[in-house]
Amino acid sequence: MTDRVYQVVQLVGTSEIGIEEAINNAIAHAAKVHGKLDWYEVMETRGFIDNDKSKYYQVHLKIGCHAH
Repeated sequence: MTDRVYQVVQLVGTSEIGIEEAINNAIAHAAKVHGKLDWYEVMETRGFIDNDKSKYYQVHLKIGCHAH
């Protein structure tokens, strides 16, 4: 087995639809920039309230990928 080295990037994905879409938006962006991704960890979830309703979701992720 070969040793692996990972790079960890932090991103905040956003969505007006929901948390899952915010996560997927961050992952899609990271994949474009860093190539194949291996794992993610949700660090924080927060949102914006407008007119007493949840309007906007933000999810802070750590995303791991192979270091180049």
